[in-house]
Amino acid sequence: MLDKHQTGIVFNIQKFSVHDGEGIRTLVFLKGCPLHCPWCSNPESQRREPERAYNPTRCLSAEVCGRCARACPTGAVRVVNGLICFDRSMCTGCNACVRACPTGAQTVYGESVSVDHILKRVEEDDVFYARSGGGLTLSGGEALAQPDFALALLREAKARRIHATIETCGHYPTDVLEEACRLLDALIFDVKCLDSERHKASTGVGNELILRNLHFVFEHFPDLPVLVRTPVIPGFNDTEEDILSIREMLPKRSTVRYEALTYHRMGQPKYGYLGRPYPLEGVKADEAFMTRLNAMLKAYQQ
Repeated sequence: MLDKHQTGIVFNIQKFSVHDGEGIRTLVFLKGCPLHCPWCSNPESQRREPERAYNPTRCLSAEVCGRCARACPTGAVRVVNGLICFDRSMCTGCNACVRACPTGAQTVYGESVSVDHILKRVEEDDVFYARSGGGLTLSGGEALAQPDFALALLREAKARRIHATIETCGHYPTDVLEEACRLLDALIFDVKCLDSERHKASTGVGNELILRNLHFVFEHFPDLPVLVRTPVIPGFNDTEEDILSIREMLPKRSTVRYEALTYHRMGQPKYGYLGRPYPLEGVKADEAFMTRLNAMLKAYQQ
C-alpha cells in the first residue's frame, strides 16, 4: 500500500498551534496510548477505537430539537423528564444520533482517515509554516501506538518537505522510535518520573522502556533537536528532587532542552462527555512552587 493511502484512527486536527513545536503548527491527534495517566487532558485519546460522547452544553434541548432521540433505534438516547439522556449500555454504535444532531452535542471521538487526507489539510497552511518555521506535529494519545500509520504520515510528510515533530510518551519498541527519528525534524519526549514503581502505579507501566528509548535517541541521533517535558502533577512528582533529577539526567548539549509543565484541568469536561469520573477531582497546581521550580531550572541552564 502506498503511504498516502495508509489509514489510521484520528480524533482531532488542530490548526494554528504555537505550543507544540517550532513556529505555527498543525497538530494531528491519533487515538490509542499505552499509558493511562489520571491527569490526561485528552481522555478521548486513550482507547484505540472510536468512542461515543455527549456534550450537554451544546445541546439545543429536547424541547427545541430532540432529533437525536427520535433517530436512535435502540432507545440509548431518549428524553427523560424533558432532558436528553444517553445510556451507553444500550448504544450499538450505529451513530444515527450523531448524524441527526445539528450542533455536535452527540459526537464520536475518532474516525478512520488516510495519510493523504491529513496532509492535504496540513498543506492548506503551508504559507504559515514557511514564515514561522512550523509544520506538522503528531500527538495523541501516543502517535506511535499506531506505528504503521504514524510512520507512513512521517514518510509522506518528508516527501512533501513538511517539517515534522512528534509528541511522545516513549513507550513502544525501540525500532519504531528509530525509524521515526530518521524521518523527524524534532522530537518532544515526555519523562514523567524516574521512580519506576511510582510511574507504574500512576500510569500503568514502568519507565524502563521509556528511559531506554530516550537514551537511545541521545546516543544514535545526537543532532536531532529534543525537547524533554515533564507535567508536574500534585502528589505524584511535585518535588524539587523529582524534577531536578530528570533535568540532571539529560545530556548538556544545544540540541536538548527541558521544560516543566504546570498541571491543568482543561481536559476535565471531556471525562464527563465520555461518561467517566475525573480521577484528580479537586487537585490544583501549586503556582508558587512552579514559580520557584522554573527559576531553579532557568538557573540550571545558565
